[in-house]
Amino acid sequence: MRILVAEDERLLADTLTNGLRHLGFAVDVCYDGDAAAERVVTNTYDVVVLDRDLPKLHGDDVCRQIIAAGRETRVIMLTAAASIRDRVDGLGLGADDYLTKPFAFAELVARVHALSRRALPALPPVLDHAGVTLDGPRRHVSRDGRPLSLSPKEFAVLEVFMRNAGKVVSQEELLEKAWDEHADPFTNAVRMAVMTLRRKLGDPPVIHTVPGAGYRFGG
Repeated sequence: MRILVAEDERLLADTLTNGLRHLGFAVDVCYDGDAAAERVVTNTYDVVVLDRDLPKLHGDDVCRQIIAAGRETRVIMLTAAASIRDRVDGLGLGADDYLTKPFAFAELVARVHALSRRALPALPPVLDHAGVTLDGPRRHVSRDGRPLSLSPKEFAVLEVFMRNAGKVVSQEELLEKAWDEHADPFTNAVRMAVMTLRRKLGDPPVIHTVPGAGYRFGG
């Protein structure tokens, strides 16, 4: 999944970003509302972790822009205000979830996974296709019952493939979903990640190259 963290407390923002990246998510980060509004227009995010009290442009206005754009982006709103009225107001803006500071990082990750399962069509937390099983919340992958040790990036790439099993996934889509906004579109990072992923998955191959188009995952 690709995530935007929009939080003006830089230490918190950077801590969340680094933690999510370590788990294999593609994460962009910004520290004010103007930057957040710009990114949600130019990039497609699965989840936006949005501080409600952003400077320059209030988080409420950023949330309204996300909803008005009609995208399937999910919003987790963060705030230091803990009253029921604040939570009701935040959800009333169109946010999908509401998290009060301080919060445990593990809870944020669990909520991100929960929101990802609200995709259209809804997907289960455990993906199983062509003998490959991917358990997102537990970060576990196996093939025919054999556990596999994948890097966070390999895990992210495999998750994109399995969420689109049977469909052609382009290199550009992999870059968008499994890397952050600083990824070089001319890099060979995608090719290398797919190559090592194929090797770890073993035979028979389940990742097939579609000449001129990308890759297809399936038996």
